[in-house]
Amino acid sequence: MARKMWMRGTIAAVSAAAMLALGACSSEPASEESGGSESAEGSGGDELISIGFSQVGAESGWRAANTQSIQDTLTEENGFDLSFSDAQQKQENQIQALRSYIQQGVDVLAFSPVVETGWDAVLEEAKSAGIPVILTDRAVDSEDDTLYESFIGSDFVLEGEMAGEWAVEQYDGEGYKMVELQGTTGSAPAIDRKEGFGTAISGSDIEVIDSQTGNFTRTEGKQVMEGFLQKYDDIDLVFAHNDDMGLGAIEAIEAAGMTPGEDIKIITIDAVKDGMQALADGKINYIVECNPLLGPDLAEIAQKVVAGEEVEKRIVVEDLAFDQEAAVEALPDRQY
Repeated sequence: MARKMWMRGTIAAVSAAAMLALGACSSEPASEESGGSESAEGSGGDELISIGFSQVGAESGWRAANTQSIQDTLTEENGFDLSFSDAQQKQENQIQALRSYIQQGVDVLAFSPVVETGWDAVLEEAKSAGIPVILTDRAVDSEDDTLYESFIGSDFVLEGEMAGEWAVEQYDGEGYKMVELQGTTGSAPAIDRKEGFGTAISGSDIEVIDSQTGNFTRTEGKQVMEGFLQKYDDIDLVFAHNDDMGLGAIEAIEAAGMTPGEDIKIITIDAVKDGMQALADGKINYIVECNPLLGPDLAEIAQKVVAGEEVEKRIVVEDLAFDQEAAVEALPDRQY
């Protein structure tokens, strides 16, 4: 199954990498806040599109790749004036940043929401100011979908389903005991990946014996896994909502004198380089991709909304899936 899915997605992956390469290739780390003058002009003499972007934080390798894609694409050379802020995984920081951008009068607001709920008030303020909003990576839970122009990102429920379906194919009938490392409580990927995985394993004999948040970080993933290992002596499978928590679980399993990928199987989501290397090494057993290279899509949608063009309400990027063989093949050309 994994090989077939990988082959179907090869063209999409190459295309995403090519699109990223079109941006100004910068290796500078994300700053707390950066941006040029609103009156700056691009090389063609046209006024730049000013974008205020609020990022969740820098909690994982996936997030670092996502930030890099956005900063490499939304450059003055490409016609943008980007103001960037890091919310450090706090909703109040994002709301403060968004209000600051509204006061500055940016052309477009974009952000990846820390959690799903609690955004209506600030989005109403943006709407009243005539500033279009684009959601990236994570969606919001609002009854009024006129508060934002478009969502760009992955189908998190499908990602969870893909991971769960592979688990059932491999381990149903084995009576596996499974623990789950959830993402940030209340965030869209944590909610949806849990739902998708649970739906996929329903009716199988894979039993979820515990589920706790590791907040999408390697450190907390390790800490939670250490707790699981102290509490249970019969864990067969770990499902981690992202690679970083899975990598933290590997550290905990190895410290306990066991072999990850053999004594305890591990399934994760993201497919960043560190995770893919662990998969190639046999320490992770399966990874479902969540493509972080959203900069080109954000640039295209921003240009369209500023021009008054109609855009799709929901733009879902294609995600692949990898077993060990596919990871070994993909790693040499991996962009993130």
